[in-house]
Amino acid sequence: MTERPLTGHARPDRRPHSLAEWRALGGYAAVERALRMAPADVINLVDQAHLNGRGGAGFPAARKWRFMPPHAPAPGEGPRYLIVNGDEMEPGAFKDRFLLEALPHQVIEGAIIAAHAMHVSEAIVLIRDAYRPGIAAMERAIAEAREAGLLGDNILGLGIELTMRVHPSAGRYIVGEETALIEALEGKRAVPRKRPPFPAQSGLWGRPTTVNNVETISLVPHILANGAQWFRAQSRTTEGGTKLYGVSGRVNRPQLIEAPMGTTARELIDRCGGVSGSGVLRAFQPGGGATGFLEADDLDTPLDFSHMERAGSTFGTGTLIVLDQTVCPIGVTARHMRFYARESCGWCTPCREGLPWAARILDALEAGTARRGDLDVLRMTAGEAGPRGRSFCDLMGGAIAPLASALARFEDLFEAHLEGGCPLHGARP
Repeated sequence: MTERPLTGHARPDRRPHSLAEWRALGGYAAVERALRMAPADVINLVDQAHLNGRGGAGFPAARKWRFMPPHAPAPGEGPRYLIVNGDEMEPGAFKDRFLLEALPHQVIEGAIIAAHAMHVSEAIVLIRDAYRPGIAAMERAIAEAREAGLLGDNILGLGIELTMRVHPSAGRYIVGEETALIEALEGKRAVPRKRPPFPAQSGLWGRPTTVNNVETISLVPHILANGAQWFRAQSRTTEGGTKLYGVSGRVNRPQLIEAPMGTTARELIDRCGGVSGSGVLRAFQPGGGATGFLEADDLDTPLDFSHMERAGSTFGTGTLIVLDQTVCPIGVTARHMRFYARESCGWCTPCREGLPWAARILDALEAGTARRGDLDVLRMTAGEAGPRGRSFCDLMGGAIAPLASALARFEDLFEAHLEGGCPLHGARP
């Protein structure tokens, strides 16, 4: 499956494969190859493939793996951890759910390979608690792999050890931040940690830890099976591989689409049957609810991390939210802001105070009770709180992104709201 390596074997009803079925499709061949390679050679191959993380930040996977200590731990030193992050709570994101439910053995394969590359002996798949079918599928697949000797103390008779388990998350957006995730796994309040030390130095229980997104891990077996050059060739840009794009909002057939990295929003929207509602695009968010709005002029910009940054937004999770001309972007931004205000851990002042403040002003704009000075407050909040480094973690920057872009792109609509509320009657995508 070269055109849809991630999803080509998925069943239409998402029914997961048994281990026997998966192996008949070539499953775990990549694991057998990887475990016979030196860990450093596995990392080099992933580096050559140009795999960027698919969790939102787009950080190169191999570079992240190299932050871990390069040598195996000494006897009695303690475990190292790999955490596969499936706490998918970004508004508009629903890609990891599909991979967990339909293709759990693919996730396990990737985790085994990544763990070998980093001398990891314990892997934890953290899954949003609402994803019950995904939790069940992963637990069954892990049990099958363990029974077959693909997990445990002596994988494939090669003396390699890896245990794996599922941890259902209590369900908070902040748990998607890797150090808050680690705090939650330790049974603490989910608050991001001060860095340094970084997780690769001191993570879960003080041990070296790497956190990778479900989609990132799911791509790893295909690199090992087909090579770095093949993986790069799947992309239209310098960022390798295919991408599991989500498209939701005002389109006729919302769906997940696996396509080459660098596919355009126009192509994805066309594959979804075009814009619904008025049939005319007003705007779209290219990577979920924590990304800035783009407009029709950006429809043909390649969707990847570097191109979206140059366009004035971010790629995020690669899950588009589409707005037609009947949908008010101020109303959409207000809904996003209420979500982020609720999901903030409350640790630092910009998030704890700034997000609810902005949410209240946006609600007042929708209701027609805002004052002109409120726009100045929103601009100040977007300008002062948005840049990275102004808050304890990156949640604030992502939360402010739609507000900052809406203020820049839809000034006329903000002005119209001051004259008596939403002129579009508060329509939502």
